[in-house]
Amino acid sequence: MWEILGDRNQFLTIAEVNKFLLAILLCGIIGAEREYRSKSAGLKTMIMIGLGSALFTVLSVKIGDVSHDRIASNIVTGIGFLGAGVIFKEENRVKGLTTACVIWIVAAIGMAVGSGYFIQAIGVTGVVVISLLVFPYVENIADRRFTKRTYRIAKKYQNKDLDNYELIFKQHKLKPSRGKHQLANGIITGTWDVIGSPTNHHEFVEAMLQDSSILEFDF
Repeated sequence: MWEILGDRNQFLTIAEVNKFLLAILLCGIIGAEREYRSKSAGLKTMIMIGLGSALFTVLSVKIGDVSHDRIASNIVTGIGFLGAGVIFKEENRVKGLTTACVIWIVAAIGMAVGSGYFIQAIGVTGVVVISLLVFPYVENIADRRFTKRTYRIAKKYQNKDLDNYELIFKQHKLKPSRGKHQLANGIITGTWDVIGSPTNHHEFVEAMLQDSSILEFDF
């Protein structure tokens, strides 16, 4: 194999240059999709992760005389800290999990390229890109049919519980999951996690706003 300069153990070979270029290309494709969606880890980040993983893998083979996976195995551990940095909680939702997973798999792609498994790296990149492009549309369809909301109703206690509201949920084609119910100072309060379409949620809210017996209604 032709070498750029000097001893093959110290300088880049054409094969290694090709590995780095392929890692930049594959991880750059994924990074471009993340950049387009304005995610916290975009084009530059994905390229750096993939390129770094490929380099560590190449170095692991070159200098790991006893165990060739000595350096590369630590990529899996190290990339976890990087992925954890993009996960955060916003109100009642956890955001950044998809980006963290993409960081993890980009590192794996870089390792595959660095190890010479080009077909596997290209195939996985294709699957990741298709998933990132298609799944948001699937999620939007699911959200339109299975939107989850939390309702809280409080009214004056009149020797009756709030079970009748569960029937009202079902009348509006909503699926309720009973939460905490309590009675204090003559006020009975109940919460539900409810799943259904946005239209059905809207109709239920309108019906509850017309109920004069309700003292408090959170939706």
